[in-house]
Amino acid sequence: MKTRSFRTALVAGGAGFVGSHLCDHLIAAGYRVTCLDSLLTSTMDNLRGLLRDSRFSFVEHDVINPLPRGLTADLVFNLACAASPPLYQLDPVHTMMTSVVGTNNLLIFAAEQGARLFQASTSEVYGNPTVHPQPESYFGNVNTVSPRACYDEGKRAAETLCFDYLRQGMADVRVARIFNTYGPRLRASDGRVVSNMVSQAIAGEAITVYGDGAQTRSFCYVDDLIDGVMRLMLHEAPLMHPVNLGNPTELPIVEIAAMIRTLAGSSSPFVFRPLPVDDPCRRQPDITLARALLQWQPRIGLTQGLERTIDWFREVQEQTVVGGAAERTV
Repeated sequence: MKTRSFRTALVAGGAGFVGSHLCDHLIAAGYRVTCLDSLLTSTMDNLRGLLRDSRFSFVEHDVINPLPRGLTADLVFNLACAASPPLYQLDPVHTMMTSVVGTNNLLIFAAEQGARLFQASTSEVYGNPTVHPQPESYFGNVNTVSPRACYDEGKRAAETLCFDYLRQGMADVRVARIFNTYGPRLRASDGRVVSNMVSQAIAGEAITVYGDGAQTRSFCYVDDLIDGVMRLMLHEAPLMHPVNLGNPTELPIVEIAAMIRTLAGSSSPFVFRPLPVDDPCRRQPDITLARALLQWQPRIGLTQGLERTIDWFREVQEQTVVGGAAERTV
């Protein structure tokens, strides 16, 4: 296939954790970027460094609704869905509609523009897996009536839409199943493992471990993920299958908690709470396909990534304290 030249990008969900890092990367790479975000679970603080750039624009919009007129793009990135369990369960109907109706709206836009679309799917489509590690060929073990199903099933349906559009020649799509990702700009209150534990450790609070901590996760630093996303998006040959993007290094949650406590220089005790409903017992990506197809694998080790993340959380905490003090003295 002839290599296409891309100059403009639309990032739906671009004010979120991963989306804002993607916007940073695209601007640095010379693209003109339009960020589309409802700001329901994200923040403009993540875009602070981009708003002064003439090549960047922000549009507040919920992708459940038809896209605003006048938008143009060569590349469309769909990251428009809350990924934090507490946040996506707050309004489960909206979460499902974001994944299904929102994805369809973006596919319509991509088809009209002749653009390529990247769909951010998730390791949650594997549910509580009975196959380990999880390859893309595994169909998953999802409880369709679980409180988590609004996200899991929404993402599964979004994948179906993407491949139906591709099969019918209506849109050029790339689908990634993203495993646990961490790094700067995670929200302290979003309920994810790393953000919870880091914020608790640096505050000197008890570190929450759900269950007995023996359940496992595989954490990928956000810079590595963005590299994988771009490699997949710019892969020229059409792909009739998703690609796993994640770090295959699998660790028990309690070991991750111990690492965070040590790296943060904290003496916080652990407090054990009941495991959430349908929380997966094991999670590890098989990235054989990503290695072969994209020549991609994570390069930033967990210790290095956690150090960067802890430093960022500390910086934000200090800014909050200083800002609060300044406001009190006015």
